[in-house]
Amino acid sequence: MHRIAAALLHDDELARDIVHDVFVSLLDCPHDIIVSAGYLLKAVRNRCLNHIRDCGTHQRIVNFYFLNDEEYESEDSPYEEIIGRLQSLIESDISPQAHRVIDLRFSAGMPFSKIAAEMGISETAVYRHLRHALIIIRQKLNQNG
Repeated sequence: MHRIAAALLHDDELARDIVHDVFVSLLDCPHDIIVSAGYLLKAVRNRCLNHIRDCGTHQRIVNFYFLNDEEYESEDSPYEEIIGRLQSLIESDISPQAHRVIDLRFSAGMPFSKIAAEMGISETAVYRHLRHALIIIRQKLNQNG
């Protein structure tokens, strides 16, 4: 059981804790239930997967907080130069429609369907504009380092 948990989590201490939690949960069950080895292995696997999922949720919350943090938007941000370069690339090398798609998608957070409805184009066209713009941005960033 410990090997499965350690393989999934890559952390021995956490693996021990999860195996321990599975055994503790068995104490809460009625004593006349017979527990098989397969049940124990699946219980450990499921607890590991739940832990991984919860860590992913925690990381998304941290990322969301970071993006909304006041320090992130300050003028002293180490990313200010990169953001400025991206803005200049978007404004100079990308078509006006692609620029608007990027603005609506990343600044306003709109899904493709709403962007398509607002601009009066198909969702496929929105996807193509966005893909084309991102290709240009990647190429320019690779050229400039």
